[in-house]
Amino acid sequence: MKTQFTSCLLAAAIAGLAATSAEAATTLRMAHFWPGASGINTEIFEEWARAVEEDSGGELRVQMFPSGTLAKADDIYDATVNGIADIGVTAQGYTAGRFPLSQIVELPGVADDARQGACVLQTLYDDGQLNSEYDDTHVLFMFTTGPGYIHTVDTDVQTPADLEGLRIRRPTAVAGDILENMGASPVGMPAPDIYTSMQRGVIDGLSFPWEGMKGFRINELVEYHTQVPFYSLIFVATMNQRIWESLSPEQQAAIDANSGMRWAGQSGEVFHSIDQQGRQEAEDAGHTIRVVDDPLNDPEWSAPLQQGIDEYLAGLEERGLDQARDVYNAALAARDSCAATE
Repeated sequence: MKTQFTSCLLAAAIAGLAATSAEAATTLRMAHFWPGASGINTEIFEEWARAVEEDSGGELRVQMFPSGTLAKADDIYDATVNGIADIGVTAQGYTAGRFPLSQIVELPGVADDARQGACVLQTLYDDGQLNSEYDDTHVLFMFTTGPGYIHTVDTDVQTPADLEGLRIRRPTAVAGDILENMGASPVGMPAPDIYTSMQRGVIDGLSFPWEGMKGFRINELVEYHTQVPFYSLIFVATMNQRIWESLSPEQQAAIDANSGMRWAGQSGEVFHSIDQQGRQEAEDAGHTIRVVDDPLNDPEWSAPLQQGIDEYLAGLEERGLDQARDVYNAALAARDSCAATE
């Protein structure tokens, strides 16, 4: 009887410890706009969440809110600032004009693929070139897509003139200006809205990296692809400042161990891999794929691309951002040190 009573006490103590441990764990709500089944969610964000939980000894847990379920794509950064999300991952270009220096990395010629782009962007942040744009949150890591190309439903785009009058979804205002220089009519919309808009004929095509073509199933709706790399889309994974400050030093250390260049590099590798899958998907479907080699020196494409670069930098200087050219040159220097390799 005594042994049975002791066993019951032991079981109750273990249960109590488990309950205390569960209560002690801090749950962080992480919001982003990629589909839950996408490789971006499963191979980056869910892996990041597992790493943080493991490195914190279970004291931190991450509850995922993909597909804009906690905040819409263009509201995620503000939702993180305001504490609706504890962690948010979004494209800086979704809040137009808020991250002008960061968006220099989106300009043509800065990065050849997602690995190089992530390295360039994170390098600029780590070197203090961009920090003032993120004073209202605690940045975890940054990354980019691979180059964004032109994809159309039924128009074979071989020169900028072929874009004349086409309604093309643009990812950011920067890319939209370049598209407009090429004769297109840019249309702004968050990535999750592209599929239905294209189905309904609202847009004739889009500018997107191969990763997005696969992740958002756009390859199902288009027939033509023109590989002219005129932008890369940049992203930030960041945390509510108040929540960050409320964590214990040990919990902060677990997050620090999964921040910066380590996860920028991991994200770049994942995006690059999915880029390759997205292109292969289009090839397997028998789509027409045009490749423009070295577009900044191409007789047809170089002028509108260079015009877009010059206009963007001049626009920043007009806003009083006199360091714009320095940041651009730093991005080109980082491009060399972050050279992409197979």
